[in-house]
Amino acid sequence: MSDLNIYKARRAEVAKRMEDNSILILSSSKLVSRNNDTTFPFRQDSNFFYLTGFQEPDSVLIVHSDGRSILFCREKNPDLEKWDGFMWGPAAAQENFGFDEAHDINLIDEILPNLIRGHKTLNALIGKNLNFDAKITNWINSANSMERHQGNIDLKNFSNQLGSMRLLKDETEISLIRKSCEIAAVSHKAVMQKAKVGMSEYDLETMYMNEFKVNGSREASYTPIIAGGARACILHYIDNDQQIEDGELVLVDAGCEYGMYASDITRTYPINGQFTGEQKAVYDVVLEAHNAACHAAKVGNPCTDPQRISEKSLSQGLKDIGLLDGSLDEILDKKLFREFYYHKIGHWMGLDVHDDCPYAVDGKEILFQENMVMTIEPGVYVNDTANVDDRWKGIGIRIENDILITSDGYENLTAKVPVETEEIEQLMRE
Repeated sequence: MSDLNIYKARRAEVAKRMEDNSILILSSSKLVSRNNDTTFPFRQDSNFFYLTGFQEPDSVLIVHSDGRSILFCREKNPDLEKWDGFMWGPAAAQENFGFDEAHDINLIDEILPNLIRGHKTLNALIGKNLNFDAKITNWINSANSMERHQGNIDLKNFSNQLGSMRLLKDETEISLIRKSCEIAAVSHKAVMQKAKVGMSEYDLETMYMNEFKVNGSREASYTPIIAGGARACILHYIDNDQQIEDGELVLVDAGCEYGMYASDITRTYPINGQFTGEQKAVYDVVLEAHNAACHAAKVGNPCTDPQRISEKSLSQGLKDIGLLDGSLDEILDKKLFREFYYHKIGHWMGLDVHDDCPYAVDGKEILFQENMVMTIEPGVYVNDTANVDDRWKGIGIRIENDILITSDGYENLTAKVPVETEEIEQLMRE
């Protein structure tokens, strides 16, 4: 199936999921000011890209429940193209991206109320973009005021319906995710092999970003976390500017983007290439929980099963090495493990590193299906405030892989980067 037909098929599927006599309206991303007269690199809104493949800002998509689709985009402007590059313009965008109509975005306030008048429902991704929400409200008010005796247009949130579509990856998406994961895994392995005592977090960050680009990815899929020593216990540590001391672990959470699709890998390794006894003990507890959680990700199981399995496994492991006291039932009932494990096991992944897909709909947990992609990332973090011997304090370990749900289990898409302590130590000696 060509790229054009992929996006047309997705819009057709969206139309099937809508009520009769309704429309869906989505906005592209906008250029975001960085400072003064410069902007951040443009990255298209994932939902908009999913249904269009169109990579320009200042665009709006309309999908009718009868299957028709309409694009609003920038008019072609040869003078602006000299500065900012190629622009499709409505006519070429309609032809090349398979829309039924296309119009100048500057005319949307004039055209759109007439397009939506008489419809029963307007669907949107409410709450994703508050400025666009306000525009939608104005368009609905304009449409409602055009005819006194027509019924008012209902505004409904379409997030769960579109998110549920995005949960199941097609062959093209799986291919792109697989490539993104391969690039990230090869990059992690390369940097682990080069990491040495004397390097700073920033040195490693630079190496990871370079490896991503060398191996075929232009961008990281999120700001990387490079946390040496006790800083690994800060979940969203992104300063990445401290020295890593001999004997410390470094936790690296870094992934890249390929063809708009994300990867997300975390590895924790000793900067000097040798785990201490305490570090290895905690690491093995996390690894066992990771593997158990992966095996819980099976077709038909609730998507929260890996969370429950990881909590049980980590609780038993932390009890075994003496970081938690009491019976396993007591530890789980009182959630004593949260002293050391205080985040979720993972998240959906695709166009977004945290894919915009539901975990429950109408109070019912999503069940795993073939071709879903999820991260599995348990961790243990022993903060300085923990009531444990000092020899354990400052150890922060997380292990994260990206898994594809298959008909008979799962496939680890990031398996090319070592995960066993012996494998890591061997790699760092080479």
